[in-house]
Amino acid sequence: MNNLDKLITHFEKFPGIGGRQARRFAFHILTMPNAETEELATLITSLKSTVAECHSCHRFFSRNGGSAVLCSICDAVDRDHSKLIVVASDSDIQAIERSGMYDGLYFVLGGTIPLLSEKENNKVRGGALKAVVTERVSENLKELILAFAINPDGENTGRYVTTLLKELIEANNIKVSELGRGLSTGSELEYADPETIRSALKNRS
Repeated sequence: MNNLDKLITHFEKFPGIGGRQARRFAFHILTMPNAETEELATLITSLKSTVAECHSCHRFFSRNGGSAVLCSICDAVDRDHSKLIVVASDSDIQAIERSGMYDGLYFVLGGTIPLLSEKENNKVRGGALKAVVTERVSENLKELILAFAINPDGENTGRYVTTLLKELIEANNIKVSELGRGLSTGSELEYADPETIRSALKNRS
Protein backbone atom coordinates (compact mmCIF):
# COMPACT_ATOMS: atom_id res chain seq x y z
CA MET A 1 0.00 0.00 0.00
CA ASN A 2 1.47 3.37 -1.03
CA ASN A 3 1.40 6.53 1.12
CA LEU A 4 -1.67 7.96 -0.63
CA ASP A 5 -3.69 4.82 0.00
CA LYS A 6 -2.50 4.75 3.62
CA LEU A 7 -3.65 8.34 4.11
CA ILE A 8 -7.05 7.57 2.59
CA THR A 9 -7.38 4.57 4.91
CA HIS A 10 -6.64 6.78 7.93
CA PHE A 11 -9.26 9.34 6.86
CA GLU A 12 -11.82 6.54 6.49
CA LYS A 13 -11.40 5.84 10.22
CA PHE A 14 -12.70 9.32 11.08
CA PRO A 15 -16.30 9.46 12.43
CA GLY A 16 -18.84 9.88 9.65
CA ILE A 17 -16.25 9.78 6.84
CA GLY A 18 -16.69 7.31 4.00
CA GLY A 19 -14.35 6.27 1.23
CA ARG A 20 -15.35 9.03 -1.19
CA GLN A 21 -14.85 11.81 1.35
CA ALA A 22 -11.57 10.26 2.51
CA ARG A 23 -10.23 10.36 -1.05
CA ARG A 24 -11.34 13.98 -1.45
CA PHE A 25 -9.45 14.93 1.71
CA ALA A 26 -6.30 13.13 0.56
CA PHE A 27 -6.31 14.65 -2.92
CA HIS A 28 -7.02 18.10 -1.46
CA ILE A 29 -3.86 17.82 0.64
CA LEU A 30 -1.91 17.09 -2.54
CA THR A 31 -3.10 20.40 -4.02
CA MET A 32 -2.21 22.47 -0.93
CA PRO A 33 0.91 24.70 -0.93
CA ASN A 34 3.93 23.11 0.76
CA ALA A 35 3.81 25.63 3.62
CA GLU A 36 0.23 24.63 4.47
CA THR A 37 0.92 20.89 4.36
CA GLU A 38 3.97 21.38 6.59
CA GLU A 39 1.90 23.41 9.07
CA LEU A 40 -0.82 20.73 9.05
CA ALA A 41 1.75 18.00 9.68
CA THR A 42 3.27 20.01 12.55
CA LEU A 43 -0.12 20.62 14.14
CA ILE A 44 -1.00 16.93 14.00
CA THR A 45 2.39 15.92 15.42
CA SER A 46 2.20 18.42 18.30
CA LEU A 47 -1.45 17.76 19.17
CA LYS A 48 -0.76 15.06 21.74
CA SER A 49 1.75 17.21 23.63
CA THR A 50 -0.26 20.47 23.64
CA VAL A 51 -3.77 19.12 24.22
CA ALA A 52 -4.65 17.13 27.35
CA GLU A 53 -7.61 15.14 28.63
CA CYS A 54 -9.21 16.67 31.72
CA HIS A 55 -8.76 14.41 34.75
CA SER A 56 -12.31 15.12 35.90
CA CYS A 57 -14.71 15.49 32.95
CA HIS A 58 -12.44 13.87 30.31
CA ARG A 59 -12.91 16.60 27.70
CA PHE A 60 -9.86 17.61 25.69
CA PHE A 61 -8.42 21.06 26.35
CA SER A 62 -5.40 23.11 25.32
CA ARG A 63 -2.77 23.41 28.02
CA ASN A 64 -1.36 26.61 26.48
CA GLY A 65 2.13 25.59 27.46
CA GLY A 66 1.19 24.80 31.06
CA SER A 67 0.79 21.56 33.01
CA ALA A 68 -2.87 21.84 34.08
CA VAL A 69 -4.78 18.60 34.67
CA LEU A 70 -8.25 20.20 34.82
CA CYS A 71 -10.00 22.03 31.99
CA SER A 72 -11.22 25.61 32.41
CA ILE A 73 -14.79 24.45 33.14
CA CYS A 74 -13.89 21.97 35.89
CA ASP A 75 -11.41 24.44 37.37
CA ALA A 76 -13.83 27.39 37.39
CA VAL A 77 -15.03 28.48 40.84
CA ASP A 78 -18.26 29.99 39.51
CA ARG A 79 -19.70 26.81 37.96
CA ASP A 80 -22.69 25.16 39.67
CA HIS A 81 -21.40 21.91 41.20
CA SER A 82 -24.93 20.71 41.98
CA LYS A 83 -25.53 19.84 38.29
CA LEU A 84 -23.69 17.36 36.09
CA ILE A 85 -24.47 16.78 32.42
CA VAL A 86 -23.34 13.48 30.92
CA VAL A 87 -22.63 13.72 27.19
CA ALA A 88 -21.27 11.28 24.62
CA SER A 89 -18.49 13.46 23.18
CA ASP A 90 -16.51 16.69 23.47
CA SER A 91 -18.43 18.32 20.63
CA ASP A 92 -21.65 17.99 22.67
CA ILE A 93 -20.11 20.19 25.38
CA GLN A 94 -19.30 22.87 22.81
CA ALA A 95 -22.89 22.82 21.59
CA ILE A 96 -24.30 23.20 25.11
CA GLU A 97 -21.84 25.97 26.02
CA ARG A 98 -22.90 27.94 22.93
CA SER A 99 -26.46 27.97 24.24
CA GLY A 100 -25.41 30.01 27.28
CA MET A 101 -28.11 28.22 29.27
CA TYR A 102 -26.05 25.88 31.42
CA ASP A 103 -23.60 26.73 34.19
CA GLY A 104 -22.94 23.32 35.74
CA LEU A 105 -20.29 20.66 35.17
CA TYR A 106 -19.87 17.95 32.53
CA PHE A 107 -18.72 14.39 32.03
CA VAL A 108 -17.74 12.99 28.63
CA LEU A 109 -18.80 9.33 28.55
CA GLY A 110 -16.77 8.66 25.41
CA GLY A 111 -19.53 7.31 23.19
CA THR A 112 -22.88 5.57 23.28
CA ILE A 113 -23.97 1.98 23.92
CA PRO A 114 -25.36 0.52 20.65
CA LEU A 115 -28.76 -1.04 21.21
CA LEU A 116 -28.23 -4.00 18.90
CA SER A 117 -24.55 -4.65 19.50
CA GLU A 118 -23.44 -7.68 21.48
CA LYS A 119 -20.28 -5.86 22.55
CA GLU A 120 -20.20 -2.88 24.89
CA ASN A 121 -18.39 0.17 23.52
CA ASN A 122 -14.95 -0.14 25.17
CA LYS A 123 -14.45 3.63 24.93
CA VAL A 124 -17.31 4.27 27.35
CA ARG A 125 -15.97 5.48 30.71
CA GLY A 126 -18.48 3.83 33.02
CA GLY A 127 -16.06 3.33 35.89
CA ALA A 128 -14.74 6.88 35.66
CA LEU A 129 -18.29 8.28 35.64
CA LYS A 130 -19.14 6.37 38.80
CA ALA A 131 -16.00 7.70 40.48
CA VAL A 132 -16.77 11.30 39.48
CA VAL A 133 -20.38 11.10 40.67
CA THR A 134 -19.18 9.65 43.98
CA GLU A 135 -16.79 12.60 44.32
CA ARG A 136 -19.40 15.17 43.28
CA VAL A 137 -21.87 13.89 45.87
CA SER A 138 -19.58 15.37 48.53
CA GLU A 139 -19.79 18.67 46.64
CA ASN A 140 -23.60 18.72 46.83
CA LEU A 141 -24.48 17.08 43.50
CA LYS A 142 -28.29 17.27 43.16
CA GLU A 143 -29.06 16.66 39.49
CA LEU A 144 -27.69 14.35 36.82
CA ILE A 145 -28.69 15.40 33.29
CA LEU A 146 -28.48 12.83 30.50
CA ALA A 147 -27.76 14.56 27.20
CA PHE A 148 -27.55 11.86 24.55
CA ALA A 149 -28.87 11.71 21.00
CA ILE A 150 -32.62 11.18 20.65
CA ASN A 151 -32.33 7.76 19.05
CA PRO A 152 -32.29 4.10 20.19
CA ASP A 153 -28.55 4.13 20.96
CA GLY A 154 -28.89 7.33 22.99
CA GLU A 155 -31.83 5.93 24.94
CA ASN A 156 -29.95 2.69 25.58
CA THR A 157 -26.98 4.68 26.86
CA GLY A 158 -29.26 6.57 29.23
CA ARG A 159 -30.51 3.28 30.64
CA TYR A 160 -26.91 2.08 31.02
CA VAL A 161 -25.97 5.19 33.02
CA THR A 162 -28.99 5.08 35.33
CA THR A 163 -28.43 1.36 36.00
CA LEU A 164 -24.72 1.92 36.63
CA LEU A 165 -25.41 4.73 39.11
CA LYS A 166 -28.64 3.38 40.61
CA GLU A 167 -27.29 2.90 44.15
CA LEU A 168 -25.62 6.33 44.22
CA ILE A 169 -28.73 8.01 42.82
CA GLU A 170 -31.06 6.42 45.35
CA ALA A 171 -28.74 6.79 48.36
CA ASN A 172 -28.14 10.48 47.71
CA ASN A 173 -31.54 11.47 46.31
CA ILE A 174 -30.05 12.68 43.02
CA LYS A 175 -32.54 13.86 40.42
CA VAL A 176 -32.04 12.28 37.00
CA SER A 177 -33.37 14.27 34.05
CA GLU A 178 -33.16 14.17 30.26
CA LEU A 179 -33.21 16.94 27.69
CA GLY A 180 -36.79 17.91 26.93
CA ARG A 181 -38.76 19.39 24.07
CA GLY A 182 -36.72 21.03 21.35
CA LEU A 183 -34.57 18.15 20.18
CA SER A 184 -36.29 16.08 17.52
CA THR A 185 -36.15 12.30 17.35
CA GLY A 186 -32.93 11.07 15.76
CA SER A 187 -31.09 14.35 16.23
CA GLU A 188 -27.48 14.61 17.37
CA LEU A 189 -26.77 17.14 20.11
CA GLU A 190 -23.65 18.55 18.46
CA TYR A 191 -25.66 19.65 15.38
CA ALA A 192 -28.44 21.40 17.31
CA ASP A 193 -28.56 25.21 17.25
CA PRO A 194 -28.26 27.21 20.50
CA GLU A 195 -31.97 28.05 20.67
CA THR A 196 -32.94 24.39 20.35
CA ILE A 197 -30.54 23.41 23.14
CA ARG A 198 -31.81 26.24 25.36
CA SER A 199 -35.34 24.92 24.91
CA ALA A 200 -34.27 21.32 25.57
CA LEU A 201 -32.46 22.33 28.79
CA LYS A 202 -35.32 24.51 29.98
CA ASN A 203 -37.85 21.72 29.42
CA ARG A 204 -35.78 18.82 30.75
CA SER A 205 -37.61 16.30 32.90
